[in-house]
Amino acid sequence: MKNERFSSYYKAQHIIPEEEWDQFMEALRRPLPTTFRIAGSREIAHALNDAIKKTYVPLLSDVVFEGDVVPPPSRIPWYPEDLAWQFNVSKKVLRKQQAFKKFHSFLVHETEVGNISRQEAVSMLPPLFLDVQPHHKVVDMCAAPGSKTAQLLEALHAQDTATATSIPPGLLIANDSDSKRAHLLIHQSARLPSPAFMVTNLDASIFPVLRLPMTTADPRCGIKKSSNQLLFDRILCDVPCSGDGTLRKNIGIWKRWQPMDGNGLHSLQTRILQRAMRMLEPDGRIVYSTCSLNPVENEAVIAAALNSNHDFQLVDVSAQLPELVRRAGISSWAPTVNRTINTTFKTWDAYNETLTEEQRADSKMSETHWPPINADSLQLQHCMRIYPHLQDTGGFFVAVLERKLRSSHTSAAVKRDAEEAEITAPEAKKVKLDLDSLPEPQPSASFPPTPMSEDDSSRLLVLDTVQADVQAVTDTKKTTFKGKPKLSDPSFKEMPYTFLEPNDPTLMSCIDQLNLMASFPSSNVLVRNPEGDAVRSFYLTNDLVKAVVLNNDYTRMRLMTSGTKVITKQEAGRGLEAQFRVLGEGLPVVLPYIDPSVILDAEFATLKTLLITYYPLCASFSDPFRSVIENRSPGSHIVRFSAGQSNDSTLSHDLLLPLWKSNVSVTLMIDKKAKSALSLRLFGEDITTAARDVPQNSGDVVPDEGADNEVEEAILEDEGDNEAEQ
Repeated sequence: MKNERFSSYYKAQHIIPEEEWDQFMEALRRPLPTTFRIAGSREIAHALNDAIKKTYVPLLSDVVFEGDVVPPPSRIPWYPEDLAWQFNVSKKVLRKQQAFKKFHSFLVHETEVGNISRQEAVSMLPPLFLDVQPHHKVVDMCAAPGSKTAQLLEALHAQDTATATSIPPGLLIANDSDSKRAHLLIHQSARLPSPAFMVTNLDASIFPVLRLPMTTADPRCGIKKSSNQLLFDRILCDVPCSGDGTLRKNIGIWKRWQPMDGNGLHSLQTRILQRAMRMLEPDGRIVYSTCSLNPVENEAVIAAALNSNHDFQLVDVSAQLPELVRRAGISSWAPTVNRTINTTFKTWDAYNETLTEEQRADSKMSETHWPPINADSLQLQHCMRIYPHLQDTGGFFVAVLERKLRSSHTSAAVKRDAEEAEITAPEAKKVKLDLDSLPEPQPSASFPPTPMSEDDSSRLLVLDTVQADVQAVTDTKKTTFKGKPKLSDPSFKEMPYTFLEPNDPTLMSCIDQLNLMASFPSSNVLVRNPEGDAVRSFYLTNDLVKAVVLNNDYTRMRLMTSGTKVITKQEAGRGLEAQFRVLGEGLPVVLPYIDPSVILDAEFATLKTLLITYYPLCASFSDPFRSVIENRSPGSHIVRFSAGQSNDSTLSHDLLLPLWKSNVSVTLMIDKKAKSALSLRLFGEDITTAARDVPQNSGDVVPDEGADNEVEEAILEDEGDNEAEQ
């Protein structure tokens, strides 16, 4: 765990006082503690947190392994409501010490069902400083693997209850440029289903202009109805970085680290942040973060972005999370121009004068790698640096920016500037302009119309040109979407998103089968096929997500998912027609719309039977549940287990689960991992069986127990940040 270039470079940056250097390096060589946070709705989170405090911490408080005292889990002091924890034990202890083995099993199962998120402590910071509210329009520009996205979703769903998911008025777009990582985001999001969620697969540095319907156009002005740009209230830029802040868990970086990785990423990082600045609402907030210690990837990027857009300023958040030990950002640094740690050039001009024309063309270096002459006035000290030796964490950088309008600006001017500002994209990413496919100009809000000056006319032309340029496609074609010409990406092969009419016969049949009330938002139900056939699965969105889908070409957005899957078609047994059922992960979303009178009530003993046996016969239950379930028709049902205490367990809140009744038996429609986690939570052990055979001659079928929500083993590893692939 040594790298002379690393030591030489960071000593030259003076990021750590000389007297702390040895302590800093020693901390980098120690293994990173295991950290996790309690996820989901506040009510469930606090119930789970109580279980950790009252059951596992006392159990693990006096553990001795091979003669050494093993410390129990401890809370992370700065995380709100004590909902984040850490412990520092070896894998050998977890495998062989019985008490820790039991605790580890608890963590694994709760992680698999989404109640716990294994996440590096410093990775939890950016969403906290973003301060997301349920009505906010949010975009996570570089979202994979999804740990921060999950935090943002939880903030959007702050009004959820223990049993029901709210439908927030805002939205969250999680974006990643890698399609495989974008699919992982979809997989992860199933643990917190949200009608306000979208996943896109775009280059964040040239994220396209998205449109919403325009409702303020006045026909008296002679202005045609046009579309309005979607600006965001909150934007997270957790950008790709060299990742040297993760040395404690990614020890391979010790061997391969060299400073030109950070130099090469500086331009991309700056372009991502600049693009985010152009997408932000007035008084909106951006959080920029990296898991790098390098000022070229941190303060240099912030300085370049602030100097490119004077409507922004850094926010002093030093009073927030007071128990977080942090250091201020720096305003002086010395970039190296090569791998040999040559930091002798104090300015860009001094370096540039030494280069030939050919060398300038090939150089990774630019003027913004160096501190600007106005560095002191940018208040870079408001940035936050997190160092491993301060609170036993990884290394991290966070900066909070807000748009503050100048008095001469109006909201309309901000939107205009957002579109007309030049977006620097690699030449390979630029597209040929098809003038016939350009959108109509943004109408003026004034009445009567103000005569357009020559300058305004040219600004609108730039606006349209840039809007075409931001498409992250190299080959475009003109297509028609909802009657409007748009640029589309023919290489994008995902299925389209088709909203059903509320009176669609199949949808109406589904609503009737599942006893959904008139308040169910049937106009926001979509399917994934071009014909709009209600073949298998229904997805539900909120109004804002629907507006985004309907007013933008989904291939141009490279839209991977929209809303959340809530209902699917279940093949029935012999002699029975296929019926719709509520998915286990979709039940919290649909529950507020299910007629309360059709929800079954059952005792704790019934729940235990359903967990122990996969397909218990209806006749095997005791009354009153036996009589109730035998009188119900085959198909999808919802069963409620009321909060209370039994002989061997306690339910802290009502538990509602989807149930499928076949001819003579029933089964819980949640996957086996969710059953195991529930069993461990209630009984302290996994009482579920491995036997999954269908009872012979019962006419039953094997349900696909939420197979769409199976969780990969990789999730149990620490969620890494956006380490660059060089």
